Amino acid sequence: MFSGDDIWDIQPDIINNNGAVSKPTFLDIEQNSDEWIQARAGKLTGSAIAKVMAHFGKEFGDPAKNLAVDIAINHLTGTVIKSGYSNSHMARGHEQEPIARDLYENKYRCFVDNGGFFHNGFTGCSPDGIVGNGIIEIKSVIASTHYKTLQSKSFDAAYKWQIIFNLKETQKDWLDFISFCNDFPIDNQLFVKRVHSSEFESEFKMIDERVNEFESLINKIKNDINANKNR
Repeated sequence: MFSGDDIWDIQPDIINNNGAVSKPTFLDIEQNSDEWIQARAGKLTGSAIAKVMAHFGKEFGDPAKNLAVDIAINHLTGTVIKSGYSNSHMARGHEQEPIARDLYENKYRCFVDNGGFFHNGFTGCSPDGIVGNGIIEIKSVIASTHYKTLQSKSFDAAYKWQIIFNLKETQKDWLDFISFCNDFPIDNQLFVKRVHSSEFESEFKMIDERVNEFESLINKIKNDINANKNR
C-alpha cells in the first residue's frame, strides 16, 4: 500500500524525539462525542494552547486568564464549561475534514487511523488522524486563506503552537499540516506541509515553562474561590 519512500515508513513508537521516558495515554474515542468532551474536561488542549503561549515571558492575556477560570471551575465542581461558539468556518471544517482526509490517503497511499485523544495528565490533544509514527492536522479554509498558504508553502502562524503542542503531546515523529479548499481546482485543493518533532526542541521547553505558569494561575484561582466560601 505504501510507495516505498521512507518518509512513509510506519514503525512502532519506541523512543520519542524529545527524550521523555513516559508515553502519553491514548483514548481511541470519537472526537466531539460525549466521552471525548469528558476526557478533555479540566485539561489544557491543543485548540487552546495559542491563548496560553501568547505574550510568552509576560503576564497572561485575558483569553488565557478566562480559560484558567473555566478550568479551575471544572476542577472544583466537575462542570464542563462550553463556549457554545460556532461559525460558518467551523461548520465547514467539520463537514469537509473527511473529504480532505480521503484525498490525503489517496495521494500518499496511506491509511489514517482515528486521532482520538492523547493526554499527559493536565495536557492533551486530539490530532485529526494518526499515520503510523506521525499525525495529521487538517484545516478546511476559505479560498483566500488557502491561496496564501500555497504562496507561502507553509502553515499560517496562527496554527504554530497547536502544531508544535500536538507533536509534543503525542510524542510522534512528524506532523503533516493539511490545508484544504474545495473551491480550488481539483489539483490544488490539497496542500501538505510536513514538520518534524526534532525541529522544535526549544519550543517544547517554552511550552513546559508556560504550562507550569498556567497551572500556577489555575491553582491561584482555585485558592481564591475557596477562600471566598461563606463570606
